[in-house]
Amino acid sequence: MSQNGSIRQRRTSTLNNDGVLFPGGRSSPIPRPTSLASVRSTNYSETDHSEILSPTPRRHYLIQRQSSQWLQSGGGISPSTSRPSSPLNPNHPTGGFRRHKPSLSFSSLAGNSKQKGAKVSGLNDSLARRWVKWMHKNKLKGWVLPIQILLALWVKWAVGLGSYSGENTPPMYGDYEAQRHWLEITYHLPVRMWYKYDLQYWGLDYPPLTAYVSWIFGYIANKINPAWVALDSSRGIELPNSKIYMRATVLVCDLLIYLPALFYFATKSSLLRHRSIRARHVAFFTLLLQPALILIDSGHFQYNSVMLGLTCQAFNYFLEGQDLLGAICFVASLGFKQMALYYSPAVFSYLLGKCLLLGWKEGSAHLIRIGLVTVLSFIVLFLPFLYPSFPENLLPPIQRIFPFARGLFEDKVANFWCTSNVVFKWNRHFSASLLPKLATGLTAVAFMPTMWALLSPGIKGFGSMASLYHTEASVDGTENKKSRRPAPTVSLLAHSLFQCSLSFFLFSFQVHEKTILVPLLPVSLLMITSAPTVEGSDWEWGVLLNNVGCFSMWPLLRRDGLSVQYVSLLALWNYAIGHNPFRQKSLQALTLAVYSAIFVLHISELVISPPARYPDIFPVLNTLISGGVFGLAWLWSLKRLVELSWAMGSLGTQRSSAPSSLRMNSLSNGTRTKPLAVQEVFSSSIYGDNLATGGNGHNSQRHSVSPASSMVRRRNTSVLPPTREEGPSTASVVDLNEPSM
Repeated sequence: MSQNGSIRQRRTSTLNNDGVLFPGGRSSPIPRPTSLASVRSTNYSETDHSEILSPTPRRHYLIQRQSSQWLQSGGGISPSTSRPSSPLNPNHPTGGFRRHKPSLSFSSLAGNSKQKGAKVSGLNDSLARRWVKWMHKNKLKGWVLPIQILLALWVKWAVGLGSYSGENTPPMYGDYEAQRHWLEITYHLPVRMWYKYDLQYWGLDYPPLTAYVSWIFGYIANKINPAWVALDSSRGIELPNSKIYMRATVLVCDLLIYLPALFYFATKSSLLRHRSIRARHVAFFTLLLQPALILIDSGHFQYNSVMLGLTCQAFNYFLEGQDLLGAICFVASLGFKQMALYYSPAVFSYLLGKCLLLGWKEGSAHLIRIGLVTVLSFIVLFLPFLYPSFPENLLPPIQRIFPFARGLFEDKVANFWCTSNVVFKWNRHFSASLLPKLATGLTAVAFMPTMWALLSPGIKGFGSMASLYHTEASVDGTENKKSRRPAPTVSLLAHSLFQCSLSFFLFSFQVHEKTILVPLLPVSLLMITSAPTVEGSDWEWGVLLNNVGCFSMWPLLRRDGLSVQYVSLLALWNYAIGHNPFRQKSLQALTLAVYSAIFVLHISELVISPPARYPDIFPVLNTLISGGVFGLAWLWSLKRLVELSWAMGSLGTQRSSAPSSLRMNSLSNGTRTKPLAVQEVFSSSIYGDNLATGGNGHNSQRHSVSPASSMVRRRNTSVLPPTREEGPSTASVVDLNEPSM
C-alpha cells in the first residue's frame, strides 16, 4: 500500500467509536455521545480521500476545567457536556471559554491573578479590578458605584474615629479647633469682623467662601447645641457629640462637592472615553481611596476636598469646552482656599491660548466673556466686604489670605527651601523682605515651561481653530460654536496643572506639608487615565508620588496620633490598586530604593532615640528623602511636557524636520486649508479620535496608544476637529487594550 493509504489507516486506527482522537489508539476514558456523521469515507484505494464535512468544533476533554477537576479527583462520573464552541484561544489561560452561569461566590475574588498570570503590577492582579469584574459578571453592575461610595465614606468615618490635630493640647490645640472656632466667629460676629476678631487665637485666614461654609455649619450647630459654637466660651470644647458633628461636616462636603467631581471625571471624562466601564469603575475606586487626602481631611481635620473638588470640576468643564462654567468653578476653588492659586498659571495660559487659537473676532469675544465671568464671580465672593465701606473692609481679608509676614516655610516641609536649608541657611544670608521676592522669582521660572507649552500653539497657530471649524462646517453642513469646543492644548492641561502646582510646592513662599495635596490631584488623574502596560510612566509616578506624599506628612500624622491610620490606608490603597514595585515596568529601581529608605527610616524611629544634639534628625531625613523624590518628579514633569509639546509641534520644529504624522492630513476633498499654521501647529494627535484609534473612537484597534507611539505613526485617515460630544483627544497615555475581565 502506498504512503497515503498507510496514513489513512493510522488515522482510522486512532479514531475510536466515540469520535474522540487519542494518541496510540487508546480509547477515551470519558464516554461521549458523538457520532461520526461529520466524517464520510469511501473504500480505501490509491485515489480515495477522506472527506470532512462541516465539523462541529468542540473542546477537548482533557483541557476542560470541569474534566481536569474530575480527572484529578478520581471521580467516576463524567462532567456535563458543554455546548459547541469556537476554536481555542491559546492566549487565554482557561482555554478561551467562559462559564455560562458563574457561581455567586466570593471565592472567585481570590487567586484570580495567579490564574491569569499577570506580569504587570496594577493591570490584572488588583483587588479592585477583580471585585469590579465579579460584580459585573454576576449582574450587579448597578451596585458597583453605590458600594464604592459607601465603602469610601465608611473608611473616612473609621479614620475619623481616631485622634485629630491638637487633641487635648491646650491652649491653642490645633487645626480641628481652628475650624471649629471659625464656625463660632462667623455665626456670632458681623461680616466686617470676621478677619479682625482676636487674630492671636486662630484668626480666620482663608478666603471668603470658607467663611460662608463655616457660617452655614455654625448655624446648623447652633440649632443642635448652642454650646458647641458659643462665642469665646466654647474654645477648646471636645465633647463627643461635637466631634461627631465636625467629622460629619467633612463627609457632607465630600458628598456634595468632591465625590460628584470625581464621579464625573471617572465616568464621563473624554480622557477615559476609550476605557471600558469596568476600567472606569476601577479608576473611580482608585481616586476615592486616595490615602493622603483621607488622612488630612478625615484624620488631621481640614476641608481640602472642597477646594480639590471644585478644581476637578473646573477641569471637567475645560475638557468639554465649557470654559465659562470652568472659570466659575475655579474662582470658587480660589475663594475657598488660596492654595488653588498653584493651578492658576496653567489655567490662565490654557484659556488665553485658546483665545489666540480662535483668532481676533471669536477669540476677543471669548476672552471678554471669560474676563467678565471671572470678575463677577470674585465680586460675588467679596460682595459683603465691599459694602458699605470700601476698601477698608476688603484689606483685612487680603492681608490674612497672603501672610507675607511669616517665614519662608513652616515645620519640616519637603520642598526646595527646607531641604536645602540643611546645608545653606537662607535666613542668615538673605533678609526677611528679600526672601519672598526670591521665592516668587524662582517659582515663576519653575512654572514658565508650563505657560510656554500652553501659549506657544496659540501664538504659532493664531486663528487656526476658526479655520478648522469653518472647514468642518463646509464639509458636514453644520455650524458649530467655536468657543464651545475644547482647545487642542487641553491634552496638555493635566500635565500642566501638575507641573505648575509642583513648582509652587517646591519653590514658593510659606508652604505647609499638607500642600502636597495640590499636585497630588492632577497626578492622580493622570495615573488613572494611564495604565501600567504602556509607556510614559504616568501610572508608576502617580503611585510613587501618592505614597511618598503620605510619607512626607508622617511627622505631622505621628504628632496627631494617626500612625495606625497611616499604615492601614497605605496598605489598603496599594493592595486595592494592585501596586507591586517588584513587577513594575518602569521606575522599578527608583521605587525600590525609595521604599527601602522609607522602611529603614520608620524602623529607625521605632528602635533608636534621636541624639540630644540633633532632636529633629528623623524629620530632616524625611524631608531629604521626600524632597529628592519631588524634585525628580518635577524634572519628569518637564520631560513629559517637552515630549507632548514636541508631538504637538509647539517647540518650533521646522517643517522639513517635523514628522509627517504630526502634520494635518488632507481633508476628504483632497485640499489643504489655509492658513498653514493649521497644519504645522496641530498634529493629528490633538483632534485625534481618528489618530488615536485608527478611525472611529468606538471601533478602535486593540492596542495601546501613547504619545511616543501613536503620534509618530502615520494614519491614512482624514483628521477633523472632534465633536463636542466626543471631546478632545488626550496626549497622555490611553489604554485601549482593556483586559478581558
